[in-house]
Amino acid sequence: MAFDFMRRPRKAVESGERKASAAGPMVAWQSAGRVAWSPRDVVTLTRTGYLGNPVAHRAVKMIVEAAAALPLVLQDRQRRFDSHPVLALVRRPNAGQSRAEFLEALVAQLLLSGNGYVEAVMRAEAAPGELPLELHVLRSDRIEVVPGADGWPMAYDYVLGARRHRFDLAGPVPVICHVKNFHPQDDHYGFAPLQAAAMAVDVHNSASRWSKSLLDNAARPSGALVWRGSDGLGVMAEDQFRRLSEEIEENYRGARNAGRPMVLEGGLDWKPMGFSPSDMEFQKTKEAAAREIAQAFGVPPMLLGIPGDATYANYQEANRAFYRLTVLPLAGRVVAALSDWLMRHCGETAELRPDLDQVPALAAEREAQWNRVLKADFLSEAEKRALLGLPPRVRGLSDD
Repeated sequence: MAFDFMRRPRKAVESGERKASAAGPMVAWQSAGRVAWSPRDVVTLTRTGYLGNPVAHRAVKMIVEAAAALPLVLQDRQRRFDSHPVLALVRRPNAGQSRAEFLEALVAQLLLSGNGYVEAVMRAEAAPGELPLELHVLRSDRIEVVPGADGWPMAYDYVLGARRHRFDLAGPVPVICHVKNFHPQDDHYGFAPLQAAAMAVDVHNSASRWSKSLLDNAARPSGALVWRGSDGLGVMAEDQFRRLSEEIEENYRGARNAGRPMVLEGGLDWKPMGFSPSDMEFQKTKEAAAREIAQAFGVPPMLLGIPGDATYANYQEANRAFYRLTVLPLAGRVVAALSDWLMRHCGETAELRPDLDQVPALAAEREAQWNRVLKADFLSEAEKRALLGLPPRVRGLSDD
């Protein structure tokens, strides 16, 4: 029964049988269980972190949506392109995804697994300088790197159950674009922010489960029933103990029985147990774990609604820091990798990059920068355009 642990231990009955194990006499009772951490593989981390934790889920969602919403421009040393095959391909990478959905999937894979894989679907007999027909983001947990004799990747295997498809990297341009985070101890796979936040995710999830269990038990800790028999002894008969345990399980346990008065027979006394100081600190522990999760992903806790954080003076400053320190570096690295890969396909030297002039969170910074550059009379027009990230002005017949 559930309350057997409350009974006093009875003297063991001597028997002629003994345990054969030599370690039997060394079994010890521990009052606290061992710490149980979740496995660190990609599937489990995604399930417990992104799918099972609201803080990590919101942090990832904020980053991927902000990164995917950044406007992109394509330019070379001479001009910006209003239309280009690369822009058209990125705008509609495949039949099932738009640009935002494609970039969200790619950045999310990078945050959850540390790796992002993009497959280029080429025409059967593609000519040199021909762009892919479609681009697809592959699931990182299904990709295995196949190293060659020199240690560099020679192929990627996409594994689904017993089936395996190999993407060979032979040729002038690889069919797979692998974007990965820096990992100091792995040559082929990247390190995910979710792995750094895994311990805080476990703590936060455990605190939520503890809170749920507390609510299921009338939002207060259990007490103890103290038995004092007529003979002055504190030992109940076997049938009395069983009947009392069954009645408590059926009539007084759970949230639906919260506040129900307890009827005690003679000799029984209820002794409630109060919260210990460690129980009272659990909410602070949960909030500290939430801040660690936010910090691992680079999201200011203020933007997630986590109390107790006063690092930034206001929400606008926190949002600007979020873009400057997290979104733009990540999006810039992902877009740069895609740009270099696609330009190798088409054989051009243009560059695809985020257009910072159209980011609302950076409007105040860009306005101040433009004013400083415009007031610098010692700079030429070409130098001012270069400082603002613009290509040189192309003068036509109308400018003469």
